[in-house]
Amino acid sequence: MAVPKRKTSPMKRGFRRSADAIANPTYVEDKDSGELRRPHHVDLKSGMYRGRQILAAKK
Repeated sequence: MAVPKRKTSPMKRGFRRSADAIANPTYVEDKDSGELRRPHHVDLKSGMYRGRQILAAKK
């Protein structure tokens, strides 16, 4: 049976456990186009952000 040679330090234990807090990115439905987009990001289909045209709309 495999037995660790040294006790895992709290720092190394914390590094390993920090990945447990990573969650999937959230998406919200855009009010205008109805497409899913990330919060606080430009809607890539329409090019709108907070009511302003930022990018050219996709065809």
